[in-house]
Amino acid sequence: MSWRFIAQRVLTQEILDWDVPFTLMSAPVRELSGPGGMTGHIAPEYARLIADDGQPVLQEWDTAVFAELDGQIRGGGLVVKTRAENGQWVVECAGYTTYPHGIPFQGLIQSGTLITPPDPNAGLDKNHDGYIDFTDPPRSVQVTDPPKPYGGPRIDAYDAVRQIWDHLQSYDNGRLGLAVDGHPAGILLGAEDGSDPYELAWWDTPDSGAAIDNLALQVGFDYLEEHAWTTISGNDRTIVHRLRLGTPRLGRKRPDLRFADGENISALATPKAMGEDFANEVLVLGRGEGATMPRLQLARPDGRLRRVHVTVDKAATSEAALRARGNRELQSRTQGLYFPMIEVRDHPNAPVGSWSPGDDILVQAHVPWVGDVEVWHRVISDELRTDGTVLLTLKRADALG
Repeated sequence: MSWRFIAQRVLTQEILDWDVPFTLMSAPVRELSGPGGMTGHIAPEYARLIADDGQPVLQEWDTAVFAELDGQIRGGGLVVKTRAENGQWVVECAGYTTYPHGIPFQGLIQSGTLITPPDPNAGLDKNHDGYIDFTDPPRSVQVTDPPKPYGGPRIDAYDAVRQIWDHLQSYDNGRLGLAVDGHPAGILLGAEDGSDPYELAWWDTPDSGAAIDNLALQVGFDYLEEHAWTTISGNDRTIVHRLRLGTPRLGRKRPDLRFADGENISALATPKAMGEDFANEVLVLGRGEGATMPRLQLARPDGRLRRVHVTVDKAATSEAALRARGNRELQSRTQGLYFPMIEVRDHPNAPVGSWSPGDDILVQAHVPWVGDVEVWHRVISDELRTDGTVLLTLKRADALG
């Protein structure tokens, strides 16, 4: 098992160092609908090295460091923070999807906007008798009803994500080289009748990262960034970056893999039930303040005592958006026992690298006060450690819909 760390200049895509003397402090993490990343340290002398372009090899928001294992990129990302600590230079890296956070969206995206056509008879009946004034003969032309408002053009949810990323990368010093999947989500933003338009407007100074995450939550889709080698010409290679999009989710059920305590599971976190997180009723509050705030209450009576969870979604304005959020909350709060984390080792049952964040895996283990359990879990993130073990962060699969 041989690790290698590669430094790449973000804007030029140039490989600066093929073997950075980087020592992991926290292992590379791949995260579903999140940036993931890793942290390590180097000698202070290396931190002062200057690349051929005259800039430091490692520089915040300028360099990316990637972890390679057995020829495959296993994680890494943008250098977002460096600091001196105990005689070493600590380098924190975060995935490319951390970049939009903190950057205002300065464009305009509108979908399903309510359009009110002009009234061709406006101002032509000043005496309000129902007829156009000054016609010959008088009172001969009736005033017709004004045209009805209607919903304007609507765009696919993934088009909105791509527009945000296109805007971010339209700046010369914002070109990360991240390619966003081009397929549609099949879900149009905004209501067809214009009653609940979607708008992302520069004058509201919306945060680009929050806008993407809100879309993922409201529409119901996953994203996952990937980094891989590609050949430029001849033997020259570079690292390319992709953002995968999946509706209603990424990943798939993996009956071909087996995760069993005593076989390839080397450690289990204490099983978790809902406990204080249990709720069989949710109150969802949307955008607005006071009595005008949209709200919706959903319940799933199950014979147990009523427990209510209140959630606030300031991006929700319609009943459909409130209901979608409420159903997700109920789904996640009414399920049973699961293992929040497991540590696994490489094994023929499930070789390291055979799964991906988003996949559903069956975890088989013995719980002393319960007995033998088999529960399908969804992989939320994986952390590949230097000793060859992998820490999987899990959610109960049926709690995610």
